[in-house]
Amino acid sequence: MTVLLEHVRTPESSARDLISPEAFRAVAQTVQQANPGMSANIAVAIVDEALKFVAACASSPTVPLRPSRVVDEGWHALILHTQIYTGLSRRLGTVVHHVPEAPDPARHDPDALMRTQRAIRDAGYVPNAELWRAPTDAAIPVAASCEHSEGGPEGSCTGSGEGDGPSGPNVG
Repeated sequence: MTVLLEHVRTPESSARDLISPEAFRAVAQTVQQANPGMSANIAVAIVDEALKFVAACASSPTVPLRPSRVVDEGWHALILHTQIYTGLSRRLGTVVHHVPEAPDPARHDPDALMRTQRAIRDAGYVPNAELWRAPTDAAIPVAASCEHSEGGPEGSCTGSGEGDGPSGPNVG
């Protein structure tokens, strides 16, 4: 699979340029509406991080990645905007599927979050460590309530571009 990125990023760059400014604002607004009382700045940071996560998944298709609970909130908002998510998937050259599980803190794998942050750096972005905390950390309360496991059968979730269940490869 070839990841189609139209420009070279510097580590300081934001993932916001993966979608239009109007689309970015719409997704950030969705995050804010789903989380009453959340500041616009936090919603913007969450969407930026979700874009980094999806880009990392697309550029590391054989590495099982997963979002933090907070970043997952932004991923949910991206997916709700189907036209935006379809355009993002086309730009990245793959669809990163989301198949959630019920939360289970006992399943939490801190290495998975570290592995995902490394993949974000490898994709040319700098992860915001404040948004990559354990699922039990409530420093940034969000509505997202699903947990993510390694890829596998239906009912599991991964950000791997390899596929996350019987659907096979995430090629869009």
